[in-house]
Amino acid sequence: MKKARGVGIWMSFFDVLKAFWETAKNVLPIVIFLCIFRLIVLRKPIEEIKTLVLGTLLSIIGLHLFLKGISLSLIPLGDSVGRDLVVLNNKYLIAIFAFVVGFFATMVEPGLKALALEVEEISTGAIPMNVLINAVGIGFGLGMSIGIVKILNNIPTKTILFPVLLLAMILGYFAPREFVDIAIDSASATTGPVNIPLNMAIALGLSKILETSDPLLNGFGIIGLTSMGAVISVLVLGILSRI
Repeated sequence: MKKARGVGIWMSFFDVLKAFWETAKNVLPIVIFLCIFRLIVLRKPIEEIKTLVLGTLLSIIGLHLFLKGISLSLIPLGDSVGRDLVVLNNKYLIAIFAFVVGFFATMVEPGLKALALEVEEISTGAIPMNVLINAVGIGFGLGMSIGIVKILNNIPTKTILFPVLLLAMILGYFAPREFVDIAIDSASATTGPVNIPLNMAIALGLSKILETSDPLLNGFGIIGLTSMGAVISVLVLGILSRI
């Protein structure tokens, strides 16, 4: 009995190491490439090697734990919430729920906070960090609502996408140049480790439970719509800044 238990512990230990190695294989190549590039091409020494090694190790551990936590919490929770949304039996309430989830999920995206901080610093405070984050959150939430309405009404994504793209181009023509660039980067910053698994899980969960909806046709595309919503909201912010 003790021997079998010991074997089980060692098997679990090796499973954990294997899982960490899978994460490390995603982090180490870029670290090694940058180090080789700095040493051979740029001919510069690598400073604070101990800090680099420690930081890389912490990145691997942190990324592994984060991804594991997402798979155990946000993804199944989002899927179950999406499946149960139909009990509201009110498309307006479901759309409002989608907006709230999209908005608050965007607030905690680390990539967006990093971008907003850089924008505030480069613009010497002309574009405050909180203003940009909230503008992106509003746009993302609206995009999330549109995506959920698309699923509820079985609307093809291209039916919504073309008008949204046209609106973005019109707003981009009138918005200040710097806001056009910030808008595009903001869209990328919202597609981070929180929004993608949570919002896609909700969309797929809802699409799976609706008899009139095909998850393959309607469950995807919502991330793109939320990103376009972020682009449009930042462009609007740029136009308003001129007034």
